[in-house]
Amino acid sequence: MSIWWSLHLRREAASVPLARRLLLGTMETAGVDPDISFDLSVALTEACANAVEHGGRGVHRDHGGHGRTSAGGGRGVGGPDGTEAYHVTAYLDGDRCRIEVTDSGPGFPPATVSRRRPALAEHGRGLGLIAELSDHVRLRNRPGRGAVVSFDKMLKWRDGALLKVS
Repeated sequence: MSIWWSLHLRREAASVPLARRLLLGTMETAGVDPDISFDLSVALTEACANAVEHGGRGVHRDHGGHGRTSAGGGRGVGGPDGTEAYHVTAYLDGDRCRIEVTDSGPGFPPATVSRRRPALAEHGRGLGLIAELSDHVRLRNRPGRGAVVSFDKMLKWRDGALLKVS
């Protein structure tokens, strides 16, 4: 059985726990092992927090603390009221969960995409945490349209799970 859902969220801190709760509820209903659900929910929280903090157009702080302006000026792609948004899509398909978080920001600096940041770095620990909690992570830039963080993990099922893979 497959389940998928997609959210279009404002870049506001309050959107992060909403996405996390929806993921946890979906996994609990499907019968996913609680430890796997927890790992993926923490990884999703980190990805959403990054989208809220860095995923819009306008002035952003790079990892050195320097301001920069992304193309497009003051407003990014947003909802009907003009607010900037990001998207979360989750797929539970067979024995794997894949999550994608897409934003409309300036994208990842080349060094972030090409290598991991040191564990003691002031910024960038969230991406390392996502990598530790999932089986595979992919960071990619969509030139002029933002960045995508996608990650997946093999699922384990509780005994008697309703949607368990046969």
